Amino acid sequence: MTSDAPTAAHAKVDAIYRDESRKVLATLIRLLGDFDAAEEALQEAFAVTMEQWPRDGIPTNPRAWLVSTGRFKAIDGMRRRARYDASLSELAKHLDVTTSDSSAQEDEHIEDDRLRLIFTCCHPALAEEAQLAMTLREVCNLTTEEIARAFLTKPATIAQRIVRAKAKIRDARIPYEVPPPSELPERLDSVLRVVYLVFNEGYSASFGASLTRADLSGEAIRLGRLLVQLLPEPEVMGLLALMLLHESRRPARTSANGDLVLLEQQDRSLWNQTQINEGIAFVERALSSKRIGPYTLQAAIAAVHAEASSVEQTDWAQIVALYDVLLRVEPSPIIQLNRAVAVAMRDGPAKGLELVDALLERGELAQYHLAHAARADFCRRLGRNADARVSYQRALAFAKQEPEQRFLRQRLMELT
Repeated sequence: MTSDAPTAAHAKVDAIYRDESRKVLATLIRLLGDFDAAEEALQEAFAVTMEQWPRDGIPTNPRAWLVSTGRFKAIDGMRRRARYDASLSELAKHLDVTTSDSSAQEDEHIEDDRLRLIFTCCHPALAEEAQLAMTLREVCNLTTEEIARAFLTKPATIAQRIVRAKAKIRDARIPYEVPPPSELPERLDSVLRVVYLVFNEGYSASFGASLTRADLSGEAIRLGRLLVQLLPEPEVMGLLALMLLHESRRPARTSANGDLVLLEQQDRSLWNQTQINEGIAFVERALSSKRIGPYTLQAAIAAVHAEASSVEQTDWAQIVALYDVLLRVEPSPIIQLNRAVAVAMRDGPAKGLELVDALLERGELAQYHLAHAARADFCRRLGRNADARVSYQRALAFAKQEPEQRFLRQRLMELT
């Protein structure tokens, strides 16, 4: 093995950890029946890889190898601790008999381990904030610090929520399974909400050097596809359509050096037409059901954008009408802000400014950087540069994402 080989192997292990660790964890939770035991087994398995793989080479099926190694480490640890706790000896025997290496193979069935994991993390016995924290930590591998920043709270608070949620799952014996068909509809709302939260963190990261995280949005779309196969309800199709249509714009949303590119400046030839076609097909299927919910309406708005050849050719009247319906279904200041932007495109920036000022006066969006950025843009277009500068500065004070911060600074420089 050359001197560069160990370095290359370690880089490969790091890549496998990023791509496979959540899949391995989900399977280990199913095999071991405990979150903490599975996480410990996962870390031990990857510790072994750092020692063995650079020396012996990477196995043909890394995921199966990791599951098998993690399972063995967990059972071996229980046997060693059995001298202090006899119940662990029986548990180790039970796991050895009931979990075999065949369990480590890739599960191609619809109820795959990650889908089981997300339904467990979104169980109604858990508080909503615990569901979100658990899913982002266990399904998406965000750190407690990253989740805390996304929720604008302290890492210790997030860690406490996760610890309590795991204890609740263990003590209440919450099953690690996809619910039976009779229970799926009532459980679905929380799952869709969490899947969309995961997608949003990937589509527009809440902080950091990159505008997007393709790993998170890709995982959310994968989960959305599984949900559509499992329960092809209109809102499930609507959510998948919404994610596909938003994701189709990813290649055009940033420049080569990672700077933000606004919708009106994007090169639409870079939009992923395959994802657009698939997303529109799901929108049409969802709309044809006549049972239209908020995800389907948002997907319909995204479809209008996707079908337009430019900002000028966009049917803004239709978008405003869809936002009017969406506000009746799901009233929200964020939706009102988005509608105000659409109204400004239809009726001019003065009308948009009037709507945004009313929203900001209510106080709900006082610390939301995009509300101040929208106001700044309306003022800039109206030639009110002093007001625009103040609003851009307020937006910059609340923006957490580096590409957005650079964009806002550039706007301020242009005004100067």
